[in-house]
Amino acid sequence: MWRNLASNFLTILIVALIGVAVVIGWGQRQYVAEGPLEEPMCLQVPRGGSMARVADQLSELGAVSNATIYRLGAQYSGKSPSLKAGSFLIEEGTSMQEIVAEITGDGLSTCGTEIIYLVSVNGQSMRVRELDTESQEFATTAEFDPKDEAAVVPEVYASAVEDVGTRFRVVVAEGVTSWQVVEALRASDLFEGEVAAVPEEGSLAPDGYEIRPGADRAEFLANMASAQENFLASAWEARAADAPVETPEEALILASIIEKETGVADERPLVASVFANRLRRGIKLQTDPTVIYGVTEGKSVLGRGLRQSELRARTPWNTYVIDGLPPTPIANPGRASIEAALAPAESDYIFFVADGTGGHAFAVTLDEHNANVAKWRQIERDRANADN
Repeated sequence: MWRNLASNFLTILIVALIGVAVVIGWGQRQYVAEGPLEEPMCLQVPRGGSMARVADQLSELGAVSNATIYRLGAQYSGKSPSLKAGSFLIEEGTSMQEIVAEITGDGLSTCGTEIIYLVSVNGQSMRVRELDTESQEFATTAEFDPKDEAAVVPEVYASAVEDVGTRFRVVVAEGVTSWQVVEALRASDLFEGEVAAVPEEGSLAPDGYEIRPGADRAEFLANMASAQENFLASAWEARAADAPVETPEEALILASIIEKETGVADERPLVASVFANRLRRGIKLQTDPTVIYGVTEGKSVLGRGLRQSELRARTPWNTYVIDGLPPTPIANPGRASIEAALAPAESDYIFFVADGTGGHAFAVTLDEHNANVAKWRQIERDRANADN
């Protein structure tokens, strides 16, 4: 009996070892084989980056067939600690082994031009940036607004678009509306295809996105929506026990208000606490950005102060008139604002007003708030006098 058991165990062990050898051999072949990349691309490795993050990035961009094999191959070859920051031209069909050698070698970065399309609340800007190979820092060499029909398209931009080594990124800032994103994509010659409808407000994730010229507009928007959906789901799972909202949709609405009210990033949790306290106590939110959205519906920048008639007007979004949250977000919030909406700071504040530094003065009582408002009004008068 024991002899049979030993024989069976030995057989299983041999089969297992053969299986491991087959898997290792397959992985080695994948590592040195021609890669799946169909067009040259510029790989950007930031300072402090890791080979694991590069592996994920290459997989997302379709430059490697298996991120795990890439990562293990780099580790086994002992080259992971030699990862360099910079911009690297990856040709079509480059193997994983060749990519590792490129981004850990002794040469300088092999591509150094990037085009960044910045989409912000105040408009859009196409920027061409060149890499200084010594400092590894980028400097803007040309900039223009693609929506400005009178703007002259710089020659350096046209050349960079045709250069296979150019890296292309679209950077969508927090707080832009879905309409603004769609209009910006329609204005850019980096995209193709039609957009059937403006995505729902709040459904697009502000972030930086790698693209190639000829990217499909609808597909790009779908990627933004998928990123927002995934992050909202994970943030909802990690929400505080006393989060002031009952659904992920409400979290997105509150996050959009926090985004539009916050000028200083570190204030988001505190601003969120004010709105959380108001929601819990049944106090109207009374926030100007919701009034503005009721006027523009996200299709323009108001560009002036609110009128008293607008503050009193009954729109679905005017939180001076309605109770609780408006029916939809008023912009596309970023991750920090979503997290703040789901885990506000602990405070007793129910008021805030601008303090003249870009941030806010917070208050618990109406008397404190009125004093802060008076200080802000004086700052506004002093600035107006200084301009005259």
